[in-house]
Amino acid sequence: MSLMGQMMQQPLLISSLLQHAARHFPNVEIVSKRVEGDVHRSTWAAVARRSRQLAQALARLGCAPGDRIATLAWNGYRHLEIYYGSSGSGLVCHTINPRLFPEQIAWIANDAQDAVLCFDLNFLPLVEKLAPQLTSVRHFVLMVGRSHMPASTSLPNLLCFDELVDAEDGAYSWPQLDENTASSICYTSGTTGNPKGAVYSHRSTLLHAYASALPDAMNCSARDTILPVVPMFHVNAWGLPYSCALVGAKLVLPGPHLDGKSLYELFESEGVTFSAGVPTVWLGLITYVKSQGLKFSSFKRTVIGGSACPPAMMTTLQQDFGVEVIHAWGMTELSPLGTLSKLGTQQLKLPPDEQRKLLEKQGHVIYGIDMTIIDDDGHALPWDGQSAGNLVVRGGWVIDRYYGMPASPLVSVDGEPGWFPTGDVATIDAHGFMQITDRSKDVIKSGGEWISSIDLENIAMAHPAVHEAAVIAAKHPKWDERPLLVVVKKPDAAVTREELLAFYEGRIAKWQIPDDVVFVAELPHTATGKIQKLKLRDQLKDHVLAQSPA
Repeated sequence: MSLMGQMMQQPLLISSLLQHAARHFPNVEIVSKRVEGDVHRSTWAAVARRSRQLAQALARLGCAPGDRIATLAWNGYRHLEIYYGSSGSGLVCHTINPRLFPEQIAWIANDAQDAVLCFDLNFLPLVEKLAPQLTSVRHFVLMVGRSHMPASTSLPNLLCFDELVDAEDGAYSWPQLDENTASSICYTSGTTGNPKGAVYSHRSTLLHAYASALPDAMNCSARDTILPVVPMFHVNAWGLPYSCALVGAKLVLPGPHLDGKSLYELFESEGVTFSAGVPTVWLGLITYVKSQGLKFSSFKRTVIGGSACPPAMMTTLQQDFGVEVIHAWGMTELSPLGTLSKLGTQQLKLPPDEQRKLLEKQGHVIYGIDMTIIDDDGHALPWDGQSAGNLVVRGGWVIDRYYGMPASPLVSVDGEPGWFPTGDVATIDAHGFMQITDRSKDVIKSGGEWISSIDLENIAMAHPAVHEAAVIAAKHPKWDERPLLVVVKKPDAAVTREELLAFYEGRIAKWQIPDDVVFVAELPHTATGKIQKLKLRDQLKDHVLAQSPA
């Protein structure tokens, strides 16, 4: 008979994160730039108390275990209280992206069968418009104090968040749940078809929080002041509201104030050391800081993900501002973290140029995630940095199916089942560093050869006149597809098609250079900041290439 360990059995629960932060870091601040315009200051102890009060209030509203509590809200302390008050009490926190089309928001809320909808003040007109379509929502809660409640509204029995919370005494004990109980649900951005729900458990969320805080991941600690620019409705702000509680970090929440000036002032006034967000946000911040001749006094590192970070942006942040850029990759189905690009002892022995190339990749897995690349027949491909294949993953915070869909999307690798197909095309090198070369639906196949749109975009972004760039496939009579470069120029910048195409020479194989350039005022983006290539391809489907390689 095997010997069993004689250890306490304590389930991994989200409420335990909040209890830890409140007990051991009670006075560490939670700072929020509110929708109302002012700066609100709280602490982990206060958030813990109000989260317990919220749990009581939701029970008083008739919410039962498993009910979904939806939010349409920015990053703020009330949103944080919903994260913990709902999940901690056995309810399911459902953050909805307010940037989606109203029809998608209604579809998501109905698919999830949300029982309560909590929302920020600036979303009141949107919710009033959507309310008749939200068939399962029993209570609408406006996330304000009494003084900001509207004089009139079409919403029936609109509730005031602060009044609900303040009416309770907080004498509440978090239930001891099964750690596999659903804790939250996030929907994919739905670039094709309807969005799909990913249901996370308490266990998966805790494991993700542990792993993401590790030194070779986000390296979070009690010495940090962390400002997630990534919204709390974008895969739970990449888990930072949980990681901050785990390590006892100061948390700064910017609300809807995401322009370069507002972010810079918040970074400086609160002493932010670490942040995280998608590349489009950093474009705005860098543009503002450069235009004003400013520097950062405390900001030391950032995680950039959501879409590939252009090397030129990485260089600017590191060389001009002394900010370490940690390139990362993940997806909603991974809670979201999969890889981060941090160098180990072996890589630090390499020449600087080789180190830089590694850091530009999406990076190395953290423990809890496994990955490999396969061909279309499910056979593993070599990790040589050259072979590109379909990226598949597995791990303790990877979904095994989508909400409400009985069929599992998992595939086999060389006959071994249980791998999630990401839809990304990637290479993995001998160091184990993964690089996304394309989404499988975005890859350009020219004469049977694959061309990476991301490589071409990165080169274009290094040109001083380019603000943003995208590369899509254009139809070609001989080669089937050829790359088309779509560019947004920087304000007052002048650059020609010929100059941009010449910029590629010597930087990439000649046959991979785009055939043509289209200049546009702006690129279409998804609700999470990614370039909408599907929409771009549709807009330019009739474009006739100006030249064709022989």
